[in-house]
Amino acid sequence: MRVLVIEDDREAASYLVKALAETGHVADHAADGESGAHMAETGAYDLLVVDRMLPKRDGLSIVEDMRRRGDQTPVIILSALGQVDDRVRGLRAGGDDYLTKPYAFTELLARAEALLRRNRPAEVETTYKVADLVLDRLSHTVTRGGEEIVLQPREFRLLEYMMRNAGQVVTRTMLLENVWDYHFDPQTNVIDVHVSRLRSKIDKGFAKPLLHTIRGAGYMLREQG
Repeated sequence: MRVLVIEDDREAASYLVKALAETGHVADHAADGESGAHMAETGAYDLLVVDRMLPKRDGLSIVEDMRRRGDQTPVIILSALGQVDDRVRGLRAGGDDYLTKPYAFTELLARAEALLRRNRPAEVETTYKVADLVLDRLSHTVTRGGEEIVLQPREFRLLEYMMRNAGQVVTRTMLLENVWDYHFDPQTNVIDVHVSRLRSKIDKGFAKPLLHTIRGAGYMLREQG
């Protein structure tokens, strides 16, 4: 399960992200409503956990915008506001569940699993394929031409993002925000280094390169011809 946690309390967010990782899930974190809304729109998540009161943008408006554009990703709203009217407002905004702070992680996890079971018929895509390159999110494996390719966690996230956007130019800003969770340019060659390593792993030894540099724009994963 890949989860986006939109929570401005860094201590609470860190605890939740760590707890999700310990139970075998992957979690990204956004510290304000503006960056959270952007990540929710551009990322591929199985579940969103959204704090209601956020800086820059209210949590309920993020959920309302998601539903308006047809995004049915399950959402659990977190809030210190626990009155009946508050919960009703959160659910009517498009939230699938509403959990009052403080909460127990085991309860949040159980509610998340219940939501995913309920939404399973709509099947989340778990396998991406470009030519003979295949990435399986469930088994966390990558193969090309039937040969397994071993990737580091960051390389896996980088390839997953590029495969989700295969055939499209992926810019440095898109990679910084969606793979590194940076909302500023660190002015380093971190992207170039990781792309170079990834290219050597998925293209070296194969007749047709798949990972291409688009000069002045970014990168693209595609099968030539």
